Amino acid sequence: MPARDTRHAPPPATAGAPNATDHLTAWPVSIGKAAQLSGISPKMLRHYEALGLLAAVPRTDSNYRQYSLADVHTLRFIRRARDMGFGLNAITELVSLWHNRRRSSASVKRIAQKHRDELEQRIEALQAMQRTLGHLLRLCPGDGRPDCPILDDLSHPDTTRSGTKLYKPATPGEQGRNTRGTH
Repeated sequence: MPARDTRHAPPPATAGAPNATDHLTAWPVSIGKAAQLSGISPKMLRHYEALGLLAAVPRTDSNYRQYSLADVHTLRFIRRARDMGFGLNAITELVSLWHNRRRSSASVKRIAQKHRDELEQRIEALQAMQRTLGHLLRLCPGDGRPDCPILDDLSHPDTTRSGTKLYKPATPGEQGRNTRGTH
């Protein structure tokens, strides 16, 4: 096995911080062990390496990948960012900033703020869908008759500013009829 290069030390951040058992692990480790330690599948490890999220991993003479503790820290960081819903472009930026000790926290905050704003928009869209479905469920008698306001709505959707398909609630005098309105 060739000597392991020392590409970079793990950044002093908590997201990729060592686990309690890291000191018991013999480094470098195989792709299977790196996957187990990071909680990322071997397929995704290869994918992240191909995308450049993870530096090129050295290989043995037999061409097996060998992951360092720093690599596993980076993979844990990526996993945590994915768990928080960040996209690959944002994760690429965040990993780069995490490894850059001269980074500006303003850059990190900008990425996190943009992601939070996107999450708020998605939550609002999901809540609008939930309200619409709730309304349609109240209109649908759920009996043996073929008339169904849910199917009627799905076949003639109105679109709101957010692009979410919505059903215009009936006014109290229109309850029981499947009336459509424009938004």
